[in-house]
Amino acid sequence: MAKKGGLGLGRGLDALMKTSGEDRKGASVGADIVSVSDIAAGAKLPEGIESDADGALWADVALLQPNPRQPRKEFDQASLEELASSIKEHGVVQPIIVEPAGEKNFFIIAGERRTRAAKLAGLQKVPVQIRRYNDQKKLEIALIENIQRTDLNPIEEAAAYYNLMQMGDLSQDEAAQRVGKKRSTVANALRLLKLPDDMQASLIEGKLTAGHARALLSVVNPADQRVLFNKIIAGGLSVRQAEESAASFNGGGRAADAKKKQKKRGAKDTDIAAIEQRFIEKLGTKCKINGTLEKGSIEIDYFSRADLDRLYALISGT
Repeated sequence: MAKKGGLGLGRGLDALMKTSGEDRKGASVGADIVSVSDIAAGAKLPEGIESDADGALWADVALLQPNPRQPRKEFDQASLEELASSIKEHGVVQPIIVEPAGEKNFFIIAGERRTRAAKLAGLQKVPVQIRRYNDQKKLEIALIENIQRTDLNPIEEAAAYYNLMQMGDLSQDEAAQRVGKKRSTVANALRLLKLPDDMQASLIEGKLTAGHARALLSVVNPADQRVLFNKIIAGGLSVRQAEESAASFNGGGRAADAKKKQKKRGAKDTDIAAIEQRFIEKLGTKCKINGTLEKGSIEIDYFSRADLDRLYALISGT
């Protein structure tokens, strides 16, 4: 189990990357940092790095590679272009934190967004600081940088918390302490990883909000969860509406109505109920079978023209 205390990320990125004398000796939580910064003027520099008259270090931007532990997978192009315009005018003000990766290449530990924008701005070289960190610390630095400066999408953030906990053998409380968050924030983020892949993809694409996702996660029956998901996407439900629908699915509305109807007409045939459930799972919407196994009708709900087209494509195979 990783040790508590020490570098709490709530103090900010600068505090996380600071290398103290105690850290260099391998004590406390700084044991996972080996500093190679503060290279003296005239000292032999790593290949691909040069220093200017002021002792600042510069690297060819083409030699900088993404941090393997970077939690962010998507970068907003419009935001990058806006930053590139600023860099054209003012340059890269804050150095990129890098570590040697062999063959004159360097991994970006902090500053991938600035590096991408610098490339868009046409810069050939960028200021750098050279450090070495273990994999856990790389993830911590990249995570806190993104959380503090440019929001991750909900799934990227959840995956980063999960990876941090796995690599450091951390509890939710310990992970929350490392990134300066409440334990409930980390716990709620991790729950998002329980959603099916297509629902996670909708979160990444911005079609769902974290509020919608929480409503989906509260639905007990997977088939009902699928129905609610399609209602949100096709019907444009607000978070409040999604929460009300989730409560209804879980017994507040639909189940209670079903019980009343069953009392009036008797329990539905188990075979009919099983087939009805298979229709719901297959079509991703509310389905109702009226009649018997020999004769009857099927009611299929849809919530928009797009949803109707989706159902037609599923049923027709086109």
